[in-house]
Amino acid sequence: MNTRTLAAAALALLLSACSTSAPAPQARAAVKKVDPAAVVADVRANGEHGHELEVQPLRDPQVEDLRIQAQSLEAAGKLKPAGAALDQALAITPEDPDLLQWKAELALLRRAWQEAETLANQSFERGPKLGGLCRRNWATIAHAREHRGASEAAEVARRQVSSCTVAPPVRM
Repeated sequence: MNTRTLAAAALALLLSACSTSAPAPQARAAVKKVDPAAVVADVRANGEHGHELEVQPLRDPQVEDLRIQAQSLEAAGKLKPAGAALDQALAITPEDPDLLQWKAELALLRRAWQEAETLANQSFERGPKLGGLCRRNWATIAHAREHRGASEAAEVARRQVSSCTVAPPVRM
């Protein structure tokens, strides 16, 4: 082999080492697609499977009207106006854990993971720490953490969901 051929081969080898290739199909498939509606459906389902007695306080009629408005806006896919209606309701009753949780669920629908976790934490702190709302809080936190890439923290939140359910007393 002459020097010229050897140099050309070395240059070709060097250039091929510097090139990049498209990621393998498996690497592209590893990116998880998120269906926010399914995430929120899961969160809300977590709130339904308990047998606890849950006491709901009387609601201000104006807040109830805003809740109905937010519900119909969310159903129509109008998340921003639904959130605005909930903000108006929270201006009237700022400590309402149900409204805070609902805002957290709207944040999940918008893929605003950090906001969803923050709102769910606020709801948990102001809420009963038991029952359906508590389970929805922790399910929201778990999903938000998972989608932010904090898998271990999400698992911790998932374990908290079960601590929201209290077994009924044994009756004899």
